[in-house]
Amino acid sequence: MNNNSIKERLIAMNFLEFAVWGAYLISMGGYLAKMGIGANIGWFYSVQGIVSIFMPAVVGIIADRWIEAQRMLSICHFVAALTMIVVGYIGLTGNVTFESIFPWYTLSVAAYMPTLALTNSVSYNALERAGLDTIKDFPPIRIFGTIGFIASMWLVDLLGWQHSEKQFFLSAAWSLGLSAYALTLPACPLTKGNEKKGLLEAMGLNAFKLFAHRRMALFFIFSMLLGVSLQITNAYANSFISSFSANEVFKGSYFVEHANILISLSQISETLCILLIPFFLKRYGIKTVMLIAMSAWVLRFGFFALGNPAFPGVVFFILSMLVYGVAFDFFNVSGSLFVDKETDSSIRSSAQGLFMLMTNGIGASVGTLGAQFIVNLFVHNENGHMLGDWQTVWCIFAAYAFAVAVSFFLIFREKKAR
Repeated sequence: MNNNSIKERLIAMNFLEFAVWGAYLISMGGYLAKMGIGANIGWFYSVQGIVSIFMPAVVGIIADRWIEAQRMLSICHFVAALTMIVVGYIGLTGNVTFESIFPWYTLSVAAYMPTLALTNSVSYNALERAGLDTIKDFPPIRIFGTIGFIASMWLVDLLGWQHSEKQFFLSAAWSLGLSAYALTLPACPLTKGNEKKGLLEAMGLNAFKLFAHRRMALFFIFSMLLGVSLQITNAYANSFISSFSANEVFKGSYFVEHANILISLSQISETLCILLIPFFLKRYGIKTVMLIAMSAWVLRFGFFALGNPAFPGVVFFILSMLVYGVAFDFFNVSGSLFVDKETDSSIRSSAQGLFMLMTNGIGASVGTLGAQFIVNLFVHNENGHMLGDWQTVWCIFAAYAFAVAVSFFLIFREKKAR
């Protein structure tokens, strides 16, 4: 198989992987508000983090030692699809309550979240076996994941499904497609050997030993603190922008009616910013790249506090969407590449799972529940809209991101190059 063929197959995998998520991740908050359970939005987004505390690490261990990563990818997506279909079906019955859909939604994301790390492992393995450079060749492939996310968002928006249970059926369809496709991907090697191993190594928990190294421990801790920001705008941006329709001044304006399309500028920015990662990582190192990401999160929240859907206020919304590419990519993608280069190949899947645990796990779950507490202090669910003092909410989030950036600058030390 030639290099171009390998890249094309990984492109298709990444497209499908993020199309699954893009179908509901941004629009689900607006759907929940319409159903009258907007006060619980944080739980639906934080559960992605809660299951990521253990599921990516456990599935990563299995993929390292017993079931090849591409097969685990197929199994996880099949389970995610079946349970997401149940979520959509409950919506069709009209009996949508927190208690009726939350357990099934939790099962679906518990199966899906480990696949974010698995697709990285499958990609890195295939590229290295082909003699390619992961830092140079992976980001252009990963771009198509974001394109898949955008395509799914636009499809949901243009079909009028932003506040409909049909978004969950679309997500399930993408998952079923990837479940079948994953079985055709290049096989990932298992870690085998007859030599005597310690308990941690035998169980595949070697990645946790990385905390014994101060620099890696600090990197994972700050990844967790920055991970707090990851799901906040995913959870609340759609319901925030849609809430302007309750104001006669903004009612019927294009971006209020098509919040997903406005928010998709964030993902479009993401596709462009991925291309900058190889240059910035090699020239400036992980510390500078992470500081840039943290500064971008400050701007992301700050611009939300300043904007509205009408001109000139909409300019601030657009700027917030544009800086998101830097905020997300310079943290999530660069962090994954950094972990890949700093760890031994025998624990690669476990190390990626650990990175997911700290960011999308502990960080995102604590962050989204904290965000729900703050939002519910200043905002209330009324007639399908989330109304209240959103400006104060976004300023609080911006202040938190700024504090994390200053702390990281003062504490984290880059490895000195020879």
